[in-house]
Formats: sequence, C-alpha cells, structure tokens
Amino acid sequence: MNGRRRSVRRPVRRRPPRRYGRRPRRGKSHGLEQVVLAALAATVVLGLAAAALRWLVAHPRTVAAVLVVAVAGAGAWAWRRREAARWEQVRASGLRYALRQLDVLHHRAFEFTVRDLMRRDGCTDARQVGGHGDNGADVKATDPYGRRWVIQCKHRKDGWAGKPVGTPDLHVLNGTGRQVHGGDILVMLTNGRITATAVDFAQSQRLHLVDRHLLAEWAGGSRPLWDLLRALPPRGRQEGL
Repeated sequence: MNGRRRSVRRPVRRRPPRRYGRRPRRGKSHGLEQVVLAALAATVVLGLAAAALRWLVAHPRTVAAVLVVAVAGAGAWAWRRREAARWEQVRASGLRYALRQLDVLHHRAFEFTVRDLMRRDGCTDARQVGGHGDNGADVKATDPYGRRWVIQCKHRKDGWAGKPVGTPDLHVLNGTGRQVHGGDILVMLTNGRITATAVDFAQSQRLHLVDRHLLAEWAGGSRPLWDLLRALPPRGRQEGL
C-alpha cells in the first residue's frame, strides 16, 4: 500500500425519475363548495322567513299593534315637521331687530342675523358663508326674482362712532363678488358709517351700500332690502359685468 490510503468511492444515490402527470384541478371542487354554501345560506334564509311568517300568522294582534304604532309615529313626525316649518315662517315674518340689539352681537352672529333677515324677505336659500377664506362674502342668497346676492358684513362694536368702512374694504368684494361668487347684486353692509370716497367708489363699480341708517330701516321694518336699495338690476335679469 506504500503508506497510502485508497479513497473509497461511495455509491451515488440516484433519484427516482419524476413522473409528469396532470395535477388535480381545484376549480371544479372550489366552485362546487361555493354552490353548496350558497344553497345552505338560501336554506337558512328561507327557514327564517318561513318561521317569521308563521309567527306573524300566529300573532295577528301583535302585528296590527306594531303597524298602528308605526303609522302613528310617522304621522306624528310629519305633523311636527309641518308645525316647525309653519312656526319658522311665523317667526321669520315677524323678525325685527333694533340697532342696540345688532350692536352687541359678535361679528359672526351679526352675519347670521343678516342671513335670517334675507330669509325673512323670501330668500329661502340664504346662508352664512363668512369665515377664513370666504373671499369677501359673508352671506349669499337668491331673491324671489332669481337675482343672486353677495353680502359682505362689517360689524362695528361702537356703531356710528366706530371705524368707518372705506374704499379698501370694498376692493375684495368688488374683485370677487361677480367673478368668484357669481353675484348679481353686491352689497357692503355695516352697522356703522361709510366714507364719502367709498360711496363714490361703490357707485362707479355698481356696488350697493347699507349703512347704519339703512340697516335700521331694513332690520326694524318689514320691507325687503331690494325695495330699499336703488339702481338694482331689473327683476328677473342679471346685472351685466
């Protein structure tokens, strides 16, 4: 052997040959399971429906009582809704504000008050839209003649003695009232006063002004705002740009 070890070769294990056959399809069995489950669900539903029908037949008085209660509840709900709408009309028709009431309001409450007055006059869609990013509109409404109103409100705690509304206050309304809000009638409304230069600017730009005196007549009376303002677009027509 000459001191050398002979390497012993291990026998190579041969893997059994692969058998290529068709795998069992699961589609048919899966579809069959779905059909069986659907059939079971339908059976359960039909059973419950049959049981409910038998119970209804066996307890006709209970069914009649439930129907009577349901009909009575629906009738009471409809009656309350009609009454609420009627009282809202009564409240709106008699809505009046004195200047001292308007002066003590928060500026946001002042906007809601203007909205309520527009609703009183027949603008059923009047809404308060003032807030951050309002683009110069605090109240928007459509009058009974189809004209769209955009109103910007300036509340002054000191009333007539407060800071007057000037031309810069009108710039935003003039720039966005028609182009952004699609208004036909643009109004600057305040419980204070308006400067003479602002009056001239408003006339040149077809803006409408409501100062403290005109506000007192509108809020404390019964005439709609369009009967108190001058140079409005014709009823049923939009004011041209």
